[in-house]
Amino acid sequence: MKNKKRLSFVLLIMLIICTGFNRFIRQSFLENSDNAKYVNTFIGTGGHGHTFPGATSPYGMVQLSPDTRTMGWDACGGYHYTDSSILGFSHTHLSGTGISDLGDFLFMPFHGEAKVIPGTPEEPDSGYRSRYNHSNEKSSPGFYSVLLDDYDVEVEVTTTKRAGFHKYKFNKSGKSGVIIDLSHNIYPDHKPNHQFKVISNTEIAGYKGSGGWAVTQDIFFHAKFNKPFTTIFYENGKKIDGVPTGKSKSLVAVLSFDTSEGEEVLSKVGISSVDYLGAKKNLELEIKNWDFDKVKNQAHKSWNKELSKINVKGGTENEKTIFYTALYHTSIAPNTFSDVDFRYRGMDRKIHQTDKENIYTVFSLWDTFRAYNPLKTITDPDRTNEFIKTLLSKYDQGGVLPMWELQGNYTGCMIGYHAVPVIVDAYKKGIKDFDVEKAYKAIVHASTYDTINITFPSKRIKNILMPMGKFYNETMDYIPADLENESVSKALEYAYNDWCIAQMAKELGKTDDYNRFMKRSKKYTQYYDTKTGFMRGKNADGNWREPFDPRFSRHRKDDYTEGNAYQWSWFVPHDVPGLVDLVGGKETFIKNLDVLFSASSELVGDDVSGDISGLIGQYAHGNEPSHHISHMYNFVNQPWKTQEITDQIMRELYFNDPNGLAGNEDCGQMSAWYVLNAMGFYSFNPGDPTYSIGRPIFDEVEIDLPTGKKFIIRAENNSQENKYIQTTKLNGKKLDTPFFTHEQLIAGGKMEFKMGKLPK
Repeated sequence: MKNKKRLSFVLLIMLIICTGFNRFIRQSFLENSDNAKYVNTFIGTGGHGHTFPGATSPYGMVQLSPDTRTMGWDACGGYHYTDSSILGFSHTHLSGTGISDLGDFLFMPFHGEAKVIPGTPEEPDSGYRSRYNHSNEKSSPGFYSVLLDDYDVEVEVTTTKRAGFHKYKFNKSGKSGVIIDLSHNIYPDHKPNHQFKVISNTEIAGYKGSGGWAVTQDIFFHAKFNKPFTTIFYENGKKIDGVPTGKSKSLVAVLSFDTSEGEEVLSKVGISSVDYLGAKKNLELEIKNWDFDKVKNQAHKSWNKELSKINVKGGTENEKTIFYTALYHTSIAPNTFSDVDFRYRGMDRKIHQTDKENIYTVFSLWDTFRAYNPLKTITDPDRTNEFIKTLLSKYDQGGVLPMWELQGNYTGCMIGYHAVPVIVDAYKKGIKDFDVEKAYKAIVHASTYDTINITFPSKRIKNILMPMGKFYNETMDYIPADLENESVSKALEYAYNDWCIAQMAKELGKTDDYNRFMKRSKKYTQYYDTKTGFMRGKNADGNWREPFDPRFSRHRKDDYTEGNAYQWSWFVPHDVPGLVDLVGGKETFIKNLDVLFSASSELVGDDVSGDISGLIGQYAHGNEPSHHISHMYNFVNQPWKTQEITDQIMRELYFNDPNGLAGNEDCGQMSAWYVLNAMGFYSFNPGDPTYSIGRPIFDEVEIDLPTGKKFIIRAENNSQENKYIQTTKLNGKKLDTPFFTHEQLIAGGKMEFKMGKLPK
């Protein structure tokens, strides 16, 4: 008996050692592979992609990037590839959003006489702007460099999670320095309130209080230089004697020093939403010395670790670049919001303390619930848990789950209540290391018109965070188009969100809730007009809104959100069989789908939504409501058409150049769609842990699962011509349908496609 116990103990120890060794091997592989070399950070910086090319770390608080413009729709990322001058380098940026904000703490090195106003793109010499050339511009994950032509200064920047690191090489001797502009914003600042603190002749700190898309923002910085400086302050363009003692609407600091030819000056900058001390701690704990290359290399390693969770073979060099750039874009946001001491600013604007867990900001949930968040359930379930815990903390502090949360603010942007599918999808996939009962209470509350105990930052946000559409949906059983804007889109999204709630209710044994929300999920049927074959707005008197043209769009001022009837009539991901029956059966359903992809791309209206882009027929890949539609053919026994369309989208609407995105990147959603589909599948209906098979781009994909297992996807006879799947096997067994489950994926194993030229 003792020998058996001893043997069991030995076997246990060996298992632990082997497990640890396997984890070590996996960790070493992740850190030493170099998928980062494929990333082109300039993809999406042209057109309407709204990305930025600068340095950041995975999910980092700091996004240290050059700003070339601050106004207009294509200024959302602070940079546009068509611009020819740089304002400076600010420390916070949004990745691919459709609304501008951030651009905090602009640093601009100069040589010669300092200018304290930015100047204009047309006349850069009128301010501190500098011309630059793309030939002298380099970027890779965690690093950016450029030559400022007007000053002959070479700039390099890199980051840790919460701090930025600047290196300036002054190619001319004489008077030089750095301008710090606290009034710089990538948005119209409605509540400027700024402050500087001179710590010493090598240290300076500052506070920026502002209000834009996020109504109330507080952010601090602490900067250290390796060279002593003198400081002159300017308020509203005028010199101030001494150090400003109060807070001001417009403050600029000019830090001056003499430099010799070729001299390098370094600056380290920590930021925090909490206070000055938080910014200082973030800096001192994350960048402990002046070794710029060491920090740059660490940033590169952190990106390689992130990008090596998926490894591909085959495909062209351009396809690998598009893929890994897309994977890179899916790891920028949400951004870390808690400091190194785990303090953070809550939705109630108070300072809170976590228990050694990260808190995040920038939740573009209307976009990301579709593909981004499902991708993270595969590659990063632990971080998915952190995301959900963050959402629940915001629910605790603000009274309701966020709709487009930014910097600890409710913006109320977009429609639906899409924290719900993020939570439910994770829960259904076994990711549930959070307070499940609280989460359930929160998602039910999100579906309800209830303004009590919610911290509304303004009346405007109250009205969009708790729209009357919820009230009408509860009291009238539908949303009248003449009483509520975007009625059709809201109703369809509410129906889907309610279906998600029903799934969690079922798992928790809440039968009454399950039945209630399943009934609510069928409300989409009321908006289908059999005469026109489209989802339409219905007035309070029960009549269809007239006139009607499915091509018509009036941006955010009609029955549809950033789209038209063609795109929105398909948003029933939770009940495709019901939609098939509603339109009159499979033949009609297929015919209507075919028309969607083959119709004229003409749009009608005086104020057509700019978000309707990336058109194939009336399918609009440049905006999220269309993203699931290509996979609907799988539900009506025509999978070859899903393969055709997904192939067309990937080849015609994603490119390896600045104009490489068909629409806003939207915090990783546009890229996540590509990542999933390039691997050969898609999360069609988040909340249902089932994947829909499409068309694999690569000969082999290896997903390195967090459990230590691998899921391998191989495509035999794969080529641009051989885009049709002939047979599919999962772990040696033939699949009879174009679907498989999350459970099958995370168990590890092998999926094998045999490809051919003809549909099958």
